[in-house]
Amino acid sequence: MSDGPDGERLKALEVKLKAANKAATPGTAEEHHISGAQAGWRMVTELVVGLLMGFGVGYGMDHVFGTIPIFLIIMTMLGFAAGVRAMMRSAEEIAAKSAAEAAKD
Repeated sequence: MSDGPDGERLKALEVKLKAANKAATPGTAEEHHISGAQAGWRMVTELVVGLLMGFGVGYGMDHVFGTIPIFLIIMTMLGFAAGVRAMMRSAEEIAAKSAAEAAKD
């Protein structure tokens, strides 16, 4: 019987583990180009979310205060404005990335 673990087997196992870890670690992730469809869906989603948030808040305010749908109309318009603003911000961000890629190439 041996008193302790076999040193050669442990070293071989350590080498195998290092090789496996090196193979398993992903390389540096490259930033992928945003396609036109992805950008379009992102902008549509931002607009719809703005509208729905405004609609929901306005409806809730009208329900709480017991008013006619004045808050619904006002908040829906504010939600639309917020959605358009978010869309414009996204368009500027995408344009800046495209310009940076064009300058890099």
